[in-house]
Amino acid sequence: MFTGLVEAIGRVAGITRSGPGARLSVAVTWPDREAPDAGDSIAVNGVCLTALGPTAERFDADLSPETVARTRLASLPPGAGLNLERALRVGQRLGGHFVQGHVDAVVRLLAASVEGQFTRWRVSVPRGCERELTRKGSVALDGVSLTVAELGGDWFEVALIPETLASTTLGALRPGAELHLETDVIAKYVARAVGLHDGRPGAFEEFLAGGLGATD
Repeated sequence: MFTGLVEAIGRVAGITRSGPGARLSVAVTWPDREAPDAGDSIAVNGVCLTALGPTAERFDADLSPETVARTRLASLPPGAGLNLERALRVGQRLGGHFVQGHVDAVVRLLAASVEGQFTRWRVSVPRGCERELTRKGSVALDGVSLTVAELGGDWFEVALIPETLASTTLGALRPGAELHLETDVIAKYVARAVGLHDGRPGAFEEFLAGGLGATD
């Protein structure tokens, strides 16, 4: 389990393909200079991976065929930036939201507009994910915890503060870039429980407001 608060920016040190899978090597300097333990979970651009042979400056991680097929990690070029977060410890303060490190979809940054010191993004929503989004709800983009500011039929918007732009890889992205999307885990279970399968924008908000009853 993670929080969506990025601890460090790593870099792709190398990717070695092995049949349908791959091994990713990550160069990183952790802020506390403390190396994770072998077998620790680390979110890499929002993807939960297992640390192999970690040191204070590097670790490897195996990418399963499922991870290769559903994420962008295996196609990143050497030197590409990576948002990194070690797993949440029991009793640790939760500053973002609960993030599982399970990518729901690869989405595209459609537009970015500057609003003073802030930036507003419009991001695509693949069919099937829209029922798991709600205004003021949480999402993770490339492992960064963000709040849905506005929601349309096939898009949603988030507002990025200067700190987020400076301390994550998001500040370097431009329209057309692809990102890993993870919707809120609570929204997943609620959407399934109440049978919101019609894909209608705003249906989840109606449920939360008491406009929809539970279904069998």
